[in-house]
Amino acid sequence: MTTFRLDSKIPEFNRSALEALRQPLESGEVAVARVQAHVTYPARFQLIAAMNPCRCGYLDDAGLACARAPRCALDYQSKISGPLYDRIDLHVDVPAVAASDLSLPAPRESSVDVAARVSAARALQKARFKVLGAPAHMRLNAHADGKVLEEIAALDAAGRSLMERAADRMRLSARGYHRVLRVARTLADLEGLEHINTGHIAEALTYRRLSPALAMSAAG
Repeated sequence: MTTFRLDSKIPEFNRSALEALRQPLESGEVAVARVQAHVTYPARFQLIAAMNPCRCGYLDDAGLACARAPRCALDYQSKISGPLYDRIDLHVDVPAVAASDLSLPAPRESSVDVAARVSAARALQKARFKVLGAPAHMRLNAHADGKVLEEIAALDAAGRSLMERAADRMRLSARGYHRVLRVARTLADLEGLEHINTGHIAEALTYRRLSPALAMSAAG
């Protein structure tokens, strides 16, 4: 899988260029249509993108934020459409680092340790799909859909209840619901666990972000 990294802030890209990412993010293919031809190419990739909370970047600092806050944040973040937000699995807020944090000791788990856990989880997923007789293109949880996803991400009664409440409160689309299941399955794999528990679901839900328009509607 190729990694596609947007080096500039994602809202700074042309809207039509960003919208063109929707189909390959969903299907792993890109279609080029012309008058006399229609060609489909493989385009499975990992998208990594970043953005400031607003154009000036100081939304959370009342002393530095512009006079249009918080409206400026809605305008800026709304440059990313709801359907594109919905296709991104992990939404992570990264707060500013305080000067005092720079002198803190290094984390106990090194990058090498994390890489080893990720490699083990990927091997586990590949072996699971092989046992299930899944289609050849399904090698990772991100590729699973339909009956295969239902089988690998089966929930117990508590898990189903949590997902139903969250889907209603967060207004999850069917796509968002399934992406939460895939992330929860991966979190369980990173711990080497056979079954998904409510902790995995709760963590996966924290990585979902409502589009700015929906967030404002929910807040109102």
